[in-house]
Amino acid sequence: MRIAFVHDYLVQYGGAERVLECLTELYPYAPIYTILHNKDAMHGVFEDKRIYTSYLQNFPFARRWHRIFPLLMPPAIEQFDFSAYDVVVSDSSSYAKGIITGPKTLHICYMHTPMRYAWDDCQKYTRDFYFPRLIKKLIPFAMNYIRLWDKVSADRVDVFIANSNFVARRIQKYYRKDSTVIHPPVDTNNFSVQVSDSNEKFFLMVGRLIAYKRHSVAIRAFNEMKLPLKIIGRGPELKRLQKIAGPTIEFLGRVDDEELKKHYSKCQAVIFPQEEDFGIVAIEALACGKPLIAFRGGDIPEHMEEGKMGVFFDKQNKEDIIDAVQRFEKLSFDANYIRSKVLKFDREIFKEKMKKFIEDEVEKHKNN
Repeated sequence: MRIAFVHDYLVQYGGAERVLECLTELYPYAPIYTILHNKDAMHGVFEDKRIYTSYLQNFPFARRWHRIFPLLMPPAIEQFDFSAYDVVVSDSSSYAKGIITGPKTLHICYMHTPMRYAWDDCQKYTRDFYFPRLIKKLIPFAMNYIRLWDKVSADRVDVFIANSNFVARRIQKYYRKDSTVIHPPVDTNNFSVQVSDSNEKFFLMVGRLIAYKRHSVAIRAFNEMKLPLKIIGRGPELKRLQKIAGPTIEFLGRVDDEELKKHYSKCQAVIFPQEEDFGIVAIEALACGKPLIAFRGGDIPEHMEEGKMGVFFDKQNKEDIIDAVQRFEKLSFDANYIRSKVLKFDREIFKEKMKKFIEDEVEKHKNN
């Protein structure tokens, strides 16, 4: 079977890249097509793979500031020729699904979300990423074209996989397409319940420092409560967040996997104030037996039992977070029970499901 993978852009290592990594383990000979590839940002991941990039790879600043080129992304992804392949799997939250394939090529799209900044709130998108003033004025006009292209490009996909029930509903709403849910991989074997010998008591946040993660509301809540909050991650919001952080807030930057596990094991709970399509950080924390204090939005309510695996809050503001922390402190949690509920997300289970799905769809396609 001649198979290829398509990824939006390889400019960071996050949840989408973990999916791609598992796919390349299933089909190690398959090449990767992507709009942009920033080798330095990938820290050696996919270094041994054949990677084909678009014409945007040669644009000045594109690998670092890819978000300012939305109008150039559709022609960039459409330039690739997949006539030599039987199957193409796109791993997409924006443009990868827009590839053009011939009638004999099966196109399976693993969708992390329909393009958020096209459909949800393009004004919020321009605020969140601090674009120059001229770019901010142009983006709403560009989004009209992007929305039309996004809807048309969804019709090019033969079969959709959604990364969560939350995303499956979004695919149905915006594209009017059905999808099969296969949750993203989490290396649950790399995390475990550990008894900490530390007397230090703190709460933890993990993730890129970008606006939609809502670090700021958590910081304001912990400033007011005067409780220790440690924040792991880097990103464009760092300086702004440091300015509003009080003396109980500590920024740890990027840490390696071993250090991350130590912080999971020592913390009292992980604060999760954002709406996520799946939420890998939340699942990692639960795999360590740690409860969440989480916003009741996105896909997290599908996987967390309130009172047994953490507590929810309903509004993304400091008052609701303070109330949730106070409720949390009156409860006790069974770490082993928490961990047991998320083992179904292990990366090996993901790989088994994906391999079976791809092979079944190939058979269906042959018989049509």
